[in-house]
Amino acid sequence: SAAGGDGGSADPWRRYDPWAASAAAALQQNGAAVPSRDQRRRRVRRSMVGGALVIALVSGGVGGVLGTYLERNGGIGTVELPQAGKESTERAPDSVAGIAARALPGVVTLHVNGGDAAGTGTGFVLDDRGHILTNNHVVEPAGTGGEITVTFNSGDTAEATVVGRDGGYDLAVVKVKGVSGLTPLPLGNSDNVRVGDPVVAIGAPFDLAGTVTSGIISAKERPITAGGEEGDGSDVSYVDALQTDAPINPGNSGGPLLDARGRAIGINSAIRSADGGGTESDGGQAGSIGLGFAIPINQGKRVAEELINTGSATHPVIGITLDMAYSGDGARVAAKGSDGGSPVTPGGPGAEAGIRAGDVITAVDGRRVHSGEELIVKTRAHRPGDRLELTLERDGKETHVSLVLGSSGGD
Repeated sequence: SAAGGDGGSADPWRRYDPWAASAAAALQQNGAAVPSRDQRRRRVRRSMVGGALVIALVSGGVGGVLGTYLERNGGIGTVELPQAGKESTERAPDSVAGIAARALPGVVTLHVNGGDAAGTGTGFVLDDRGHILTNNHVVEPAGTGGEITVTFNSGDTAEATVVGRDGGYDLAVVKVKGVSGLTPLPLGNSDNVRVGDPVVAIGAPFDLAGTVTSGIISAKERPITAGGEEGDGSDVSYVDALQTDAPINPGNSGGPLLDARGRAIGINSAIRSADGGGTESDGGQAGSIGLGFAIPINQGKRVAEELINTGSATHPVIGITLDMAYSGDGARVAAKGSDGGSPVTPGGPGAEAGIRAGDVITAVDGRRVHSGEELIVKTRAHRPGDRLELTLERDGKETHVSLVLGSSGGD
């Protein structure tokens, strides 16, 4: 009773008013202290940092996988590659592109059809009257009743007729009618050419019209002979040629060899083939091995003018018959003429200079000749009326004679 009546004694059940303010620190059921406001803020920041780290690790892993996929599969969506923008098409006048741009309008492709043969060649415009220069072996298949079609760089075509041709020089002139706006190709001077000069060749190799190749002048005054398919030598051409490494192939015949200013300095005519080892007109099927030959334009100009003006070309002659079977060094005068008479034409340049049967001509104007073919080539490189200085061997002695070349009609 005393205990029940003692209002100041402790409550053994530890009763308390949950709504009353407590002077003591509040307690958690797990016995941990409740964090203060600053502690809660620091804890939130640490949680955010940790979350960011997890996100970064996950993103890095996903990025690696995605990058590997893109690398292996070429990316996502349309691929666009970097490319240069539009630029000027102008080129320096003396560049290959500049030369070709000026010259191509004056170069043509010839398609020749005859009764038994057909072929493709090249030519170039000489004047605004429609005259076109090409090789004789290009137009030869047309014969007297064949057709020659000329195709210009623009794609326009026209029929052509033969004005004149010469087998000895392997040159021919054809003419187109009813064609306006022709672009004549300017002519250079082949005497000005030097070994190593850059050159450009234009033609239709294997009928690929307007093909442009470039190279240099490899040599000058190369004595070459081409043709000879007739067997009697009537179709052999003798050329004191310009040699070039500009690629020339079948179909380039008759096309221009141009200097650095775009002027024609030669007419592409023959190549040395690798299989046969001989020099031949490029109308065959042999390919270029870098040994091409062009008729010098100075010779081409003279012959073209004669063909246009008279229909035939003249040949300079010494007036002697050569022993073409002679195997020694030099060109030997035959013992007899082709008709069985004298090998030295009476009253001709050779006779007036005192040349005799059996004489061996070893030099022309101080330059050695090693065969009868070389003597013909050196003679054909001149005009009728030119003076030649010849070196002879007679009875073991050397002598010199001077003569003025005569003239004979073309083939």
